[in-house]
Amino acid sequence: MDDESGEVRVRKVVVHRRVPAQRRPRRARTQRALTGLRRSFAQPGFARTDLLTRTWGGSLAPWRLVAVGVIIVMMLAFAWVRLFHIGPPSVEDLRRAAGVDEWQTLPIAVKDDQPGIAERDPETGKWAGFDIDIAYMIAEDLGFRRDEVLFYGIESEDRARMEATDLEGKPVPVKMVIASYSITPEREREPNVMFTQSYLHTEQSVITLKGSDKVASLEEFRDKTVCSLSSSTSAQAAADSRAKLRQRNRVSECFRLLDDKKVDAVSTDAAILGGYKARFPDKYDHWDLGLDKTEAWGVSVGANAALRDLVNITLYRSFKDPKDSRWEEAYKSKILPETVLNEAADGQLVPLSRPGQPVTARPRVRELPWEEVVP
Repeated sequence: MDDESGEVRVRKVVVHRRVPAQRRPRRARTQRALTGLRRSFAQPGFARTDLLTRTWGGSLAPWRLVAVGVIIVMMLAFAWVRLFHIGPPSVEDLRRAAGVDEWQTLPIAVKDDQPGIAERDPETGKWAGFDIDIAYMIAEDLGFRRDEVLFYGIESEDRARMEATDLEGKPVPVKMVIASYSITPEREREPNVMFTQSYLHTEQSVITLKGSDKVASLEEFRDKTVCSLSSSTSAQAAADSRAKLRQRNRVSECFRLLDDKKVDAVSTDAAILGGYKARFPDKYDHWDLGLDKTEAWGVSVGANAALRDLVNITLYRSFKDPKDSRWEEAYKSKILPETVLNEAADGQLVPLSRPGQPVTARPRVRELPWEEVVP
């Protein structure tokens, strides 16, 4: 209002509203940002601007991620196998199942009157022979020292019961039997007999007193007296030839009967008889019967399947690994020297056993790629 005239004057007020500018699309903003980055890096200090932008094929980062992912997946897979025991058992599983780690000693039943195979020296008390060396080989892989291996003599009829005797004649239970024990289907059906794979192949032969007639087959002993080990495959073969059979639990008892001329011959495995012929070359004649049947010796572990698998691992290592010569050393030192001394009266050498370790199948055992449990 004007104070002098009293008139009311109205002033015009114009309000200008600012209209916001339209935002650029996201794609345009992204392109602008990339353009700014290129401009920033394209300064005089950067000589190779073409190396700043790499495509998928030129970048190593994605491939590194793929490699890391593969490694993680493999580690998880191996951990799963270890955790849930998928597949065959590991050596640790077998040892746990067999109870080996709880044994303070390893009692083994062997023969004690078979020169070259298993024999105890009554004067020194020391054991020697091919079966003894095989027992030490198995014990070593099971983690036992030699002074922790206890040998006990066993008779043939007691092998299925896994029961040997000590020096006082008392019964002693054993963990395994390594006593020139041939593998047969009939024996494998017995409740307390479980064989490993074979560690020696031999065959049946016969021994007579020096100067006896030549022997070519067991049939020549029809109506004659032949001594053999009781509960043995050789005894059955002699009986099938219609010979008069006399059975003893110890082969030394058969040789005493032969020395006294109470029997006409002794028949059993050639590897066993070869030791007697080598020790007494002027007393006996050893004859090859030419039988096709092979006597395959195995280790009996009773009903302990896990122990059987552990022994099979040792036998496979000995067979497969060229650096493992324990079997060959046992053969060369115990059986091979007797072979050259087992010449029959007709000048022919009597084969005592096959010169090589029997073919041994690879046991099923779980192992990681970086392990070499079995070769």
